[in-house]
Amino acid sequence: MRIESMLFKQKKFFTRLRPAVCGTAVFLAFMLALPAMTVKTTGVAGALWGEMSVQAASAAEAPAAAPAAAPAAAPAKKDEKAAAKAEKGPEEYKPITPPKLELKDYPKIKGFNSRITVWFIAQLHLFFGAFVLGVPIFVWVIEAVGYKTKDERYDNMAHEFMKVAMTGFSLAASFGGLLSIALVVFYPHFMQYMASVFGKVMIYYALFFFVESFFVYTYYYGWDKMSSGKDKLIHLGLGIGLNGAGLMLMALSNSWAAFMMAPSGLDESGAFAGDVWAAMHSHLWNPLNIHRFIANIAYGGSLTASYAAFKFLTANTPEEKAHYDWMGYTSFFVSMFGMLPLPFAGYWLMKEVYDYSQQMGITLMGGAFAWLFILQAVLIGAIFLSANYYLWCSLGRSNGSARYTFMIKPMAVIIVTAFLMWLTPHTLVMTSQEITKIGGAHHPLLGKFGVMAAKNTAVNTLIIMTFCSFQIFKRSNIRATGKGFWAQYGTTVQIGLYVAALTNIFFLGIWSYYIPASTRIGLSVPQVTTTLMVAVLSSVFDVFIFKSNEELGPPKWGSMPVRSQYALFTLTVAFTWLMGLMGYVRSAIRQHWHIYTVFRDNSADAFTPTLPYAAAIVTGIVCIFIALVLFMFWMPILASKGNGAEEH
Repeated sequence: MRIESMLFKQKKFFTRLRPAVCGTAVFLAFMLALPAMTVKTTGVAGALWGEMSVQAASAAEAPAAAPAAAPAAAPAKKDEKAAAKAEKGPEEYKPITPPKLELKDYPKIKGFNSRITVWFIAQLHLFFGAFVLGVPIFVWVIEAVGYKTKDERYDNMAHEFMKVAMTGFSLAASFGGLLSIALVVFYPHFMQYMASVFGKVMIYYALFFFVESFFVYTYYYGWDKMSSGKDKLIHLGLGIGLNGAGLMLMALSNSWAAFMMAPSGLDESGAFAGDVWAAMHSHLWNPLNIHRFIANIAYGGSLTASYAAFKFLTANTPEEKAHYDWMGYTSFFVSMFGMLPLPFAGYWLMKEVYDYSQQMGITLMGGAFAWLFILQAVLIGAIFLSANYYLWCSLGRSNGSARYTFMIKPMAVIIVTAFLMWLTPHTLVMTSQEITKIGGAHHPLLGKFGVMAAKNTAVNTLIIMTFCSFQIFKRSNIRATGKGFWAQYGTTVQIGLYVAALTNIFFLGIWSYYIPASTRIGLSVPQVTTTLMVAVLSSVFDVFIFKSNEELGPPKWGSMPVRSQYALFTLTVAFTWLMGLMGYVRSAIRQHWHIYTVFRDNSADAFTPTLPYAAAIVTGIVCIFIALVLFMFWMPILASKGNGAEEH
């Protein structure tokens, strides 16, 4: 019986590994095959393969050894070839010129639209990729906290988070392999050119994917084995390796997206000059890396918060509810930790887009895609509203929350007002009769709220109010017991800090209406600085205020109302929708270019779709992703049922 049980466990182990291994194998095969395909078609595959081609060509030109029966004239021919080669000198690198494609160069497959097919697959791959890159980062942090505090609850929670992420790794790898297939099938010449530029990078990308796969499986399946002592330190080291490999994968793939938006490493004619590092290090690479890194953490936290909410709603015992309530709060905290600085990272990315190409920047926020930013404002507002609502509901866990409940209504008024200002458009879509009635394209009153001066003021206010809600929750279950200055007057100092910060932000916002546009844009910097100073200084003041404190009672984990869990679901759906819409905008501002101003897209789908069409496609992708997420949530439950049956 013991042998049968061991065989059953081994079979179950390899059954779980099968989907991920298959997806990994397909993805690696295509990533490694791309440069080879380019060699066959174009004779060039980036710097690495270019050097190999040069060496091969030189070897081909070198004379072969003369056979024994060769005529006497052979040495003379050999000397002539050597002299010609010496006069020619070393073979120089030939710049790679983007091909000029025609409609017939784009394959058509009956029943498939190339753009929509790649759009669906790429976005689903990015969703799962963001999830599996973000989750291991805070899993490692939680595990490290558990190791430091010797609290097994943190270790168990980190392990459960990782269990959820494992299915995500399989799906991310599967969609990555499918994306490689789709790009090669529908856009072969584009992929040939990208491989000719980034062939060496693609090789490293495939290798790092293999490295990440090694770390993720040893990290997860070695969790119980390496649970204490020096083994735990080794396990934490595996977590560092996993996150390092994931960040390298993100940075390498971001270089391709940044190159398509802001190509670099090209000569005056637009031909690739052979420097792979110059092509990688485009104008938008670093802003894109920072933005996606922060967004991945926020997004991963929102998805695990939804998992905890799902488990909270289906829990059967108070202990389970308490555990998943705590798990949901931790995930929510991680998500908000990433969400609060995310608008600043996005602003930096958009600023760099403007710096690179004013035409691209104007198209982005003042042209065809301006209304998508109104949808973005609605979704960001939904995220902030749901986050604050969850924090206000969380006061019910605390024993001293009655001291702060009076603040909820005025804070809600400020947040809703800032939200409405944030989503107000500068120009409304109106008929000619409506334009005549209001006296122009801009509303005489509401039009003033549609410019960036008002929107910068609104978003900074939203962030400050959200941080204030979080601070209220953190102090709702403790009371300062010290006798010093900070214990007695620290809260008053904090109130003064918030009032001064909001006054400064409003003053700068109003003043910006009366100064030139070239100066106005610079006022966003002191507004952002003010917001960051509030977050940092107020957190430092809390340390001094509650240096000596008493807890008013144990937190009532599991007592959250059911409606609070739907706020976590809203957070996830809004995040996903927002990523889909903004991902489309980032890609679509290239318009009819595969690579902006360098490689023209002459396919039948080289047009900017209407906003309803794009929104419908993104919504369809989001619905498919949510369905797959529910499947991802269900897999650990199914596995736990299997383990229970086995133990029984």
